[in-house]
Amino acid sequence: MSASAIFVLDLKGKVLICRNYKGDVDMAEIDHFLPLLMQHEEEGLLCPVLSHGNVHFMWIKYSNLYLVATTNKNSNASLVYSFLYKLVEVFIEYFKELEEESIQDNFVVVYELLDELMDFGFPQTTDSKILQEYITQEGAKLEVAKSKVPTTVTNAVSWRSEGIKYKKNEVFIDVIESINVLVNANGSVMSSDIVGSIKLKTMLSGMPELRLGLNDRVLFALTGRDKGKTVVMEDVKFHQCVRLSRFESDRTISFIPPDGESELMSYRINTHVKPLIWIESVIEKFSHSRVEIMVKAKGQFKKQSVANNVEVRVPVPSDADSPKFKTSTGSAKYVPEKNLVVWTIKSFPGGKEFLMRAHFGLPSVENDELEGKPPITVKFEIPYFTVSGIQVRYMKIIEKSGYQALPWVRYITQSGDYQLRTNV
Repeated sequence: MSASAIFVLDLKGKVLICRNYKGDVDMAEIDHFLPLLMQHEEEGLLCPVLSHGNVHFMWIKYSNLYLVATTNKNSNASLVYSFLYKLVEVFIEYFKELEEESIQDNFVVVYELLDELMDFGFPQTTDSKILQEYITQEGAKLEVAKSKVPTTVTNAVSWRSEGIKYKKNEVFIDVIESINVLVNANGSVMSSDIVGSIKLKTMLSGMPELRLGLNDRVLFALTGRDKGKTVVMEDVKFHQCVRLSRFESDRTISFIPPDGESELMSYRINTHVKPLIWIESVIEKFSHSRVEIMVKAKGQFKKQSVANNVEVRVPVPSDADSPKFKTSTGSAKYVPEKNLVVWTIKSFPGGKEFLMRAHFGLPSVENDELEGKPPITVKFEIPYFTVSGIQVRYMKIIEKSGYQALPWVRYITQSGDYQLRTNV
């Protein structure tokens, strides 16, 4: 079972717009939502599902809005949350910004969308590109469009319209990998993994069939090839366009792509990752007087690669003042509202080492136990490089008219949850 009703509330709990799908939950029940939320918040027991009697509220907060689904059944909570986040995505596609004003200014379109996105509590058409074919923001078009449902909605290929034409046929493939690393204060890697995604920007005419080949270890084992580097992908999640039966039988990624931008697949690689940017830190506190910070950053990746827009965020005591910085490259600044020093390096070549020193006055003695020991975090992006070694081996494009198309591939590695704990 899914949702009984969907509500959009402002921060005071006032209903801006709602849609009752099943009629089995009293719409007045929503009045209990905000008092319940405030009560749980005060008690420090905030939970994604709140209950009042036999009615359950599943909610998310976005900007200055609460999106709430109600149900009195044992609903599939993950389905409801996926729908609420999809609802936010669709509203942003339509209104660019999602906040109280955009709901109030477009309530006719919002009602139309709520009608199409869900039916009797079950998600229906949730692809914003398809919805935009027959729900537009011009009232006159809305009336005309309603008389004829686009074939895309009833098609076997519901994510792509027919009759798409481009002068130049191209596919852009982005392989983006995020590294999650946790290093303890002694310099040992406690946990690490790679979360990757393959994103497409498709500009192809007609109804093309695409086949994507990766250096997938399972595929190489099936075909008896073991040349070169291969990767083992876990938790693989595909866009609905991919033929899963084909992938399960022979590991071929075969699909008719959506037009424009889409995420084809995501995956995780559970492997020991050497931190690409290694941080060594010495933080010395002199009570009643000052704190001295020395941070050394080293690029532990190939010399021909360059990390861009590197940010090293070093926590400092909340009562620190009078900052002084010295850096061998880049610039450092104090962000007092976040109790951080942010060291920014625009371009960080592999194999290089850089140093940053900071000096702060410490007028009082804060209780270290209360402040805790927040870790140093690092943000970066390395183009033309994947840490896992995943490769797009081929992209075949087959279309009945037989046109030639160009596939372009780009690789990017970036930081995910990248933390290095400190002794102080």
